[in-house]
Amino acid sequence: MLLQVLWQLRQPDELIEKVLGWAEDRRWIVFLDVQIGGSSLAAELGRLAKYLERPYVHLALDPEYAMQRGGIPGRRVGTLDAAQVNEAVQLLTTNVDQQNIPPKVLVVHRFTRGMLTNHPEINLDQRVQVVMNMDGFGPPRIKEDAYESYIALEPVQFTGFKLFYKKDRPMMPPERVLGLTPKPVYIQYH
Repeated sequence: MLLQVLWQLRQPDELIEKVLGWAEDRRWIVFLDVQIGGSSLAAELGRLAKYLERPYVHLALDPEYAMQRGGIPGRRVGTLDAAQVNEAVQLLTTNVDQQNIPPKVLVVHRFTRGMLTNHPEINLDQRVQVVMNMDGFGPPRIKEDAYESYIALEPVQFTGFKLFYKKDRPMMPPERVLGLTPKPVYIQYH
């Protein structure tokens, strides 16, 4: 019997429910971040679909760890295509319609051009707000260059910027992040 290595760690339903319970009690929003490894986006979205029906649960896709072409996460950067992002957009629009809930947010992490192929083909829909999130770490100048090259020059709908507490030295202050053009509408601290 051949064992397929998927290079992923799924959190158990009990833990997801516990965290979503905290969020619901406190009126927080939650992003389920999908790193598909050697699996498929369809398989991972199918597992998370029931959670995404809730109005406060949104979705993030991390192409860095999408290894459909083989390889080991962390040893090479993975990739997603617009067609896969459109699968997620379709799931979220269906949830918005069927559950009669507000629009969803779909964050797509990116720090290289090759992480996301065919980005102009991503379907935009008023029921899903697509955020291209600059996800790399490092000193401010490198992060700003990556933002300009892979987010600002290749926008989809909205822009985002991620800051890493432990890996960004020095940490960019809020004023510098908000001074980027275009100004990110989504800022994530990790």
